[in-house]
Amino acid sequence: MAPHTDDLALSGVDAQTLKALFTDARTFSYWTSRPVDDALLRHAYEFARMAPTAANCQPLRIVFVRSAAAKARLLPTLAPPNVEKTAGAPVTAILAWDSHFYDQLPTLYPHTDARAWYAGSEKAALAHETAFRNASLQAGYFILAARLLGLDCGPMSGFDAAALDREFFADGRWRANFLCNLGYGDRSKLHPRSPRLTFDEACSIL
Repeated sequence: MAPHTDDLALSGVDAQTLKALFTDARTFSYWTSRPVDDALLRHAYEFARMAPTAANCQPLRIVFVRSAAAKARLLPTLAPPNVEKTAGAPVTAILAWDSHFYDQLPTLYPHTDARAWYAGSEKAALAHETAFRNASLQAGYFILAARLLGLDCGPMSGFDAAALDREFFADGRWRANFLCNLGYGDRSKLHPRSPRLTFDEACSIL
């Protein structure tokens, strides 16, 4: 059961914001024909980039697939159930991570030599873990930012990551994490919301 927004009045967050981000937000597979303005994509990223990552490492990289030519490259990498929903979406975001994110650390985290924490073959496992974890975190921020700006989202796995990386990231530096269709969803085709685990089922306070 979703929390009653009235119960959260003391948090200072208004009910409409909570609805946009959580209680009324859904995962969409069908889309209206309304286009997505480039400015919205830019604003969503600008908001998402302000949220925290480890040592401000910001490993998220996004490719927005909009044109027919780019969609033609993307669709063959998808699992069959995801082809129609992606073909109909105004934009598909490839949410990826930069395996050499640490090259930006002298600028992003100038307080110390943070690049040395991750650079070098002996630190490859730590670099991979840091990049993947923090890019995933940033991708979540991006979805929330997109929702707050009025966009509907359809995040998904179900694609051949190796094939997609070969097609879009041939130099091997960026790697796909997951995809997110963006646009204005067709609410008439939504199925009822699936159950969620309760606090007591998923959480403990020690």
